[in-house]
Amino acid sequence: MATFLYRLGRGSYRLRWLVLAVWILVVAGVGAAAATLQQETNPEFVLPGTESQEAFDLLEDRFPEMAADGGSAQIVIQSENGEPLTSEANTAAIDALAAVMADSPQIASVTSPLATGPNGEPIGMLSAEDQTIGVMQVAYAEPAMELDEDTVAYLEAAVADAEDQGVRVEVGGDVLQAMPETSATELIGIGVALVVLIITFGALLAAGLPIITAVLGVMLTTAGILAATSFMNVSESTGTLASMIGLAVGIDYALFILSRYRSELAKDGRVEDRRARADAMGRAVGTAGSAVFFAGLTVIVALLGLSVVNIPFLTEMAVAAAVTVLIAVVIAVTLLPAFAGFAGKRIFTGRQRRRIAAGVHGTKPNGGKRWAGFVTRHPILVALIGILGLGALAYPATDLELGLPDAGSSGEETTQRQAYDLISEGFGPGFNGQLMIVGDLDDGVDAMAAAQDVTAELNDIDGIALVGQAVPNQAGDTLLVTVIPEAAPADEATNQLVHDIRGVLADDTDADWAVTGATALNIDISDNLNDALLPYMLIVVGLAALILLLVFRSILVPLTATLGFMLSVFAALGALVAVFQWGWGAELFNVDQPGPIMSMMPILMIGLVFGLAMDYQIFLVTRVREAYVHGADPKAAIVDGYGHSSRVVVAAALIMISVFAAFIFSAESLIASMGFALAAAVVFDAFVVRMAIIPAVMALIGRGAWWIPKWLDRILPNVDVEGEKLQQHLAKDAPEDERELVGASK
Repeated sequence: MATFLYRLGRGSYRLRWLVLAVWILVVAGVGAAAATLQQETNPEFVLPGTESQEAFDLLEDRFPEMAADGGSAQIVIQSENGEPLTSEANTAAIDALAAVMADSPQIASVTSPLATGPNGEPIGMLSAEDQTIGVMQVAYAEPAMELDEDTVAYLEAAVADAEDQGVRVEVGGDVLQAMPETSATELIGIGVALVVLIITFGALLAAGLPIITAVLGVMLTTAGILAATSFMNVSESTGTLASMIGLAVGIDYALFILSRYRSELAKDGRVEDRRARADAMGRAVGTAGSAVFFAGLTVIVALLGLSVVNIPFLTEMAVAAAVTVLIAVVIAVTLLPAFAGFAGKRIFTGRQRRRIAAGVHGTKPNGGKRWAGFVTRHPILVALIGILGLGALAYPATDLELGLPDAGSSGEETTQRQAYDLISEGFGPGFNGQLMIVGDLDDGVDAMAAAQDVTAELNDIDGIALVGQAVPNQAGDTLLVTVIPEAAPADEATNQLVHDIRGVLADDTDADWAVTGATALNIDISDNLNDALLPYMLIVVGLAALILLLVFRSILVPLTATLGFMLSVFAALGALVAVFQWGWGAELFNVDQPGPIMSMMPILMIGLVFGLAMDYQIFLVTRVREAYVHGADPKAAIVDGYGHSSRVVVAAALIMISVFAAFIFSAESLIASMGFALAAAVVFDAFVVRMAIIPAVMALIGRGAWWIPKWLDRILPNVDVEGEKLQQHLAKDAPEDERELVGASK
């Protein structure tokens, strides 16, 4: 592997114009495909095999007039003058708004809070106590993601006009989504990355190359996603995860290879020699590039493993992110060397070149060597402090409560949150999470008798605030019952209620009953995620451990790497629970309402952070193994390896932390909690596990860290990440007058 990558890196450096031309053709081709094939897509949110999805499908078939999968809006109206909404002035405002909404594009139905039935009975949602809060139910003929921009703009304009008539109006539902802008956050991340790279390299040109290559990789993936819309429905959020991961790993991979390239050049002292620069790039790609390849492979395995959850949109996002990582790896080992070739000796500043010529560049012991020396001298102390500290941070994770966020977790200033709070105030929290009970009646079953039976059964279940009237379809073979829970949608009591209803109705011999609605759908997503967590961990951790076994040819190094990762993830989850669930430091982190942690968080953290953690493990420990293979004793190898690679690992971790931390102060608690969790996980894993616990444990184990059974060593292919075979190849093929130089580079 190292020899192949050496030739690839050296060839890309020397044939830089050809490499650049090929990449220009690739970019032009993908860009042209995106421009010509891009189409508007209508992605469907489906959960195959779940009860809520089957009920939705049944509603669409048996109650087509309901537009069950259509978008909805709850226009919440509150009297501002203290008079009931039934007063003359308020009634006029409500009637005017209802009339305007009835003419909205793509509208299916509008139910005024003042609406009455055929016999004059009220059927609208009007608060019982003082009648100062009402809800206008608006249903659209198309799903929320398929609504035209004109339809959404029409709703916003109608609401603005109603507010001018003396009533307060807020809008909930899925039509108006408070989607946060991420472009500014990405720019912040790029800006911080550039600053860190300038400090790391001390040269503006060298700092700019990782940024350029990473952005190019993200642009290619984005264009590919746009082109894919011609043959598949792609959600707008598909590129979000791909951009975040692609930007982070793209910078990291280029950083590691470019740092190794500069290190090789500085060591040789022949910055002015073109041939020496090409050879140095070949060695950099052969060694650091091997680590990049296997680190990228680990990230790809972790991402593709998300498909075991069987949630299509999550699989779609994971595949897009995995492709981005693959592109980042290919760019790092081909295009980056070409760019370095164009930069030539300017990859160093003039002052750095003079120091290299004088033989004083990088001769002082760096912070990495000093830290590794301290760790190897006090391994028990460092390991105990690190493990006990992360263990203490992980303790709150024992109280982890999972759920999916609803409008109640939105920022207090958003109209969705205001509507949610008004509905809770006027009707009770359960009205924000109505459940739909759908019954497929057996042949010959009387619909009216079945309606009475199911209503009686539901009224006997604890946790239900209101059971609506059972409504049959036109054919009389299906019943629909609306149920209002007592608790809020994200409350654990509502989760239990859904399972209780399903358990009670499962014994009905006259119909097949199913519970659906947005709340039930969220619960099914959470159940799927929880059920898939253990298989996912086994698959991802198992495959990644095999990759690490192949890379390090050791039993204990992959084992300690994996255990350390689990410790950092649990510590990050503990910190997340303490802040976002318990409310510790809530004001500091802009947490409006502490509550359950998003169900996707553990599995996303495991997938994303595991890949990144293994990046740092591979980049750090391959240099340790390289020193060990070349004759250093175990502790000296740790000091030497960390002296060479810890600086760039710290830089890479700081870049990653900055990108994730920028999301913490988002108005959306979902985004804020994800940014907090990922930033915390990288802090714990990079600085505590990889920089402290792992070298301490390796120092304690000594040579045993590199033990592997002889039979296993024989059957494992030698991927030569540390470059031992590469050095032999270079020494064999080099001219006689250069062999001494090659040997000195070992």
